[in-house]
Amino acid sequence: MGDVTGEPLPTAFAEHESLDLDRLAGAPVRWPRPSRLQAPVSWPSARAADAAESLGLLSVGDLLEHLPRDRREARTIATLTPGESATVVVEVRSIRSRPVRRRGMRPLVEATVADETGPMKVTFFNQPWLEGRYRPGTRLVLHGKYEGSNRFKVAHHAPTEQAAGAEGEVAHYPATEGLSSTQLWAQVRAAAPALADVWEPLPSALRCAEGLPDRAAALGAIHFPQRPTDAEAGRRRLAYEELLLTQLLFLRRRAQREARSSAARLDGPPVVTARWLEHGLPFVLTEDQRAAVERISLDLAGERPMQRLLMGEVGAGKTVVSLFAMLRAVEHGMQAALMAPTETLAEQHFQTLQTLMAHEALPLALLTGSTPARRRDDVLGKLASGELGLVIGTHALIESGVVFDRLAVVVIDEQHRFGVRQRAALDAKGPGGLAPHVLHMTATPIPRTLALLNYGDLDVTALRALPRGRQPTATHVISGERERARAYERMREELRAGRQAFVVCPLVEESEQLQARAATAEYERLAATELSDFRVVLLHGQMPPRDKQAAMASFAAAEADVLVATTVIEVGIDVPNATVMLVENAERYGISQLHQLRGRIGRGAHASLCLLFGPAGSPRLQALAAHSDGFELAQIDLELRQEGDLVGTRQSGVGEFRVARMPEDGPLLERARASAEGVLDADPGLEAPEHVLLARALAHAYGSAQREPIPA
Repeated sequence: MGDVTGEPLPTAFAEHESLDLDRLAGAPVRWPRPSRLQAPVSWPSARAADAAESLGLLSVGDLLEHLPRDRREARTIATLTPGESATVVVEVRSIRSRPVRRRGMRPLVEATVADETGPMKVTFFNQPWLEGRYRPGTRLVLHGKYEGSNRFKVAHHAPTEQAAGAEGEVAHYPATEGLSSTQLWAQVRAAAPALADVWEPLPSALRCAEGLPDRAAALGAIHFPQRPTDAEAGRRRLAYEELLLTQLLFLRRRAQREARSSAARLDGPPVVTARWLEHGLPFVLTEDQRAAVERISLDLAGERPMQRLLMGEVGAGKTVVSLFAMLRAVEHGMQAALMAPTETLAEQHFQTLQTLMAHEALPLALLTGSTPARRRDDVLGKLASGELGLVIGTHALIESGVVFDRLAVVVIDEQHRFGVRQRAALDAKGPGGLAPHVLHMTATPIPRTLALLNYGDLDVTALRALPRGRQPTATHVISGERERARAYERMREELRAGRQAFVVCPLVEESEQLQARAATAEYERLAATELSDFRVVLLHGQMPPRDKQAAMASFAAAEADVLVATTVIEVGIDVPNATVMLVENAERYGISQLHQLRGRIGRGAHASLCLLFGPAGSPRLQALAAHSDGFELAQIDLELRQEGDLVGTRQSGVGEFRVARMPEDGPLLERARASAEGVLDADPGLEAPEHVLLARALAHAYGSAQREPIPA
């Protein structure tokens, strides 16, 4: 990889353990650094050198790894407008140094240059030596300002025979103040001979199988393409390498975890779970749920800790599947815990599980930060003694004072809201050095591309099918005042028919900085105006726990008609009688979050209505109006945001890859995953001679990653 310095780790891997990669690659990890790659770059000024250092460009190798952001067609002389800054590719027709007689004036060099659309005069300041360097016939890349009257003042310039690559294109490099893209390109061109010293980390057999050029050729094609397709071919070669390393990291991480940990084998007869599945549920499991239950049963029967991600469509029944896993622990005389990120969600899970276990005389407790001291002490005592088999809670479960007698199954809901250390703290509560089986849950459908990038070390199960009887939900984007008035009338029609409604606002209190409706103000307004004939309650995360419980209980019991809330009701709330979801300032939310909010309705016997108040032209809102499938929406969301704005459910770090682009490199990722599996199947330790440089590349890319806490 030449003298490449360590790129910042994508967020997806920032909390991963180091995997002892220093040992893997041979300690200490040092790259073979040929002198030309290690040599410092000769910058034209101290200011440029400082700017280069801020970009991490300390050596020729760094410079060659500094890839263009894109390539654009250069402007032609005939299309320039006065006052415009532009880049042109021209040929010198004549050049001369003009004497300057006035004291204090900088020496000038004037040249006549031309492209296919005509000539113009250009001026270089304070560089008299250019008269001898840029002789007639020299091709130049010039960046500067067109002053009108066929005159151009040059700010940055570089010679080239081929206009920075394919004819008529100019490479645009990530630059900074004091160092322009044009200056960077000139330095890259001067460093071109050092490409011969770039070494190849990929085994030749792998490159041949994938039809990939070597690394030096790929870098050359990106910086100096001879044909329009060269730069993209080079980029894909480097992207494949980048993705291959991430998948090697994930697969080795899983292998090390499995090698160091053991779990209780839950392979006994399904006494409780069989009875519960047969008689305890008020509905029939979907095919997806049955498949998930069977897969989890196999995981739990093994001696290696289950590490499975259960993701699903809104309302697809993840809670039922997770309860099955927990009951498998209980029927083996072990304990299980479900950890949720908020008290509201934990309380809702507690109520849901009580309903689902109505026919089973099994103790179940709730433990949160708001649990009264006496109740807390009772729960802690029963967990420590083993008397309590099932507990639902928040971060309170991972506090040092919480001791389990024999914890065997852990369910982590909305797992992306917890850090690695928080999840590991619950892992560490397993009995006698055994790790618990862990089922991670997310209510956000994730495209396979993101699943491989974010959860490549987990087994993944998806629930797509919805339970029978789920009613359709019509979604409309509301933008004008007339439409808003009609939307409230439709809500009142539903309320008069005995149904209930949610109103969601992005803020708790009004803000002068943010022009968005606040839940408290909207609650007061609606109660006094549009919904004055109905019972309206307020719910947000800053309310005291007792008030939150009271508001939710009154709405769930149909003692309130409308619940005005923040996104605290995004997941886990199940009120079958609610048929209207109204979202204020919907453009402030992501597609996934809006889909989750919409999933709070359509759970009963009546058709439902989702009203998104926001700009009619919003692609995200239009996607919600046109599609109801969460997996399809997740893919649309990925395509809309591309890699630069993937936030929220750890769809972020994808955008931090240096070369790979998502979702367009999805097929490349699939190939890289298959290659990583093949390499590790044949050589788990990456110790074969053909994998030595690949091991070094892995150590270089991720060897300094933060170590994940290992349960004691």
